[in-house]
Amino acid sequence: MKLYSYFRSSAAYRVRIALNLKKLDHELVPVNLLKSEQTGSDYKGINPQGLVPTLEVESGRLSQSMAMLEWLEETCPEPAIIPGDAWQKAQIRSLANLISCDIHPLNNLRVLKTLQAELGATDEQKTQWYQHWIQVGFDAFEQQLGDSDFCVGDTPTLADICLVPQVYNALRFKVPLTDYPKIRKIYQHCNELKAFIDASPEQQPDSTL
Repeated sequence: MKLYSYFRSSAAYRVRIALNLKKLDHELVPVNLLKSEQTGSDYKGINPQGLVPTLEVESGRLSQSMAMLEWLEETCPEPAIIPGDAWQKAQIRSLANLISCDIHPLNNLRVLKTLQAELGATDEQKTQWYQHWIQVGFDAFEQQLGDSDFCVGDTPTLADICLVPQVYNALRFKVPLTDYPKIRKIYQHCNELKAFIDASPEQQPDSTL
C-alpha cells in the first residue's frame, strides 16, 4: 500500500491518521506541492486531477481522501472509524462533510493561488479569506458537539480525522480559537494519541525537504 502525500496537505493528513488508527502498513511517497510536482506529467499519470493524496493498493489507485477513508473502513473495519447505529454513523459523516465539503475546498492551495494570481488578492486578503471560511465552519461545528473528548462517541472517528487537520491549518493561519472550547479540547485529546501524533505534518519525511 502506497500513499502519495504532502506533509501539510490536510486531505493526506486525514488518510495518514486513518492508516495509523487501523495499524495498516504503508509506504509514504512525498509529492511536493510547493514545487508543483502534483501538476507534472509523471504524477498526473498516477492521479489525473493532479491532487494529493492518492492511495495505491492491489486493486488500483484511489483519489479523493473521503473515498479512501470509506474504502479503508469497509475493507479493514476494525477499529471502526464510522461506528455505531445508522443515526450515529450519519452524525459522524455530517461533521466530517462539514469539514471536507464546506471548509476545505474553499481554502485549498489551488483556490489560494487563484485568489492571488488571477484575482490579485494580497497576502492579507488571502489570509482574511482563509480565516473567514474556517470561522464560518467552526461556528457550526462547535454547536453540534457534546461534552465528549471526541466528536461523536468515545473513540476517534471519521469526524475527528477530518477535524484535527483543519484545526492544524487554522492555527497555521492564526485563526482565533477562543470561541471553540469543544473543538480545542478534542484537538488536544486526539493529539495525545500515537496515531494522530505519527500522522502530524512535523513527523513526515518530507517536512524537512
